[in-house]
Amino acid sequence: MLEIAYSLVAVALVALIIYIILLVKKITTVLDEAEKTVQILTSDVNVTLYQTNELLAKVNVLADDINGKVATIDPLFAAVADLSESVSDLNTSARHLSQKASSAGKNSIKASAGLSALRMASKVFKKKH
Repeated sequence: MLEIAYSLVAVALVALIIYIILLVKKITTVLDEAEKTVQILTSDVNVTLYQTNELLAKVNVLADDINGKVATIDPLFAAVADLSESVSDLNTSARHLSQKASSAGKNSIKASAGLSALRMASKVFKKKH
């Protein structure tokens, strides 16, 4: 009977060893796949980092170009602003001049009427003398 018990323990031990061997093989396969995945990811990350660095370099060049162009356009905007202010001042001056001319025209009409009256009066006085 003891021999049967030893035989059962031996069979159970062999079954356990076979199960552990199969489990270790599966774990080895999973670890190999994980290692391959890490290598692929590392390669992809390196490519992505390289492309990102190239893109950043291009963006920096583009930003410098835009800053240079904006610097050349700034005086144009300043000139347009000055011109706009000058035109506004000119319009204001033209309005004042127009108002003065209108007022002077009214005064000259009055003066003209006054002169005409004086001429007539002087003609009338000349005829009497």
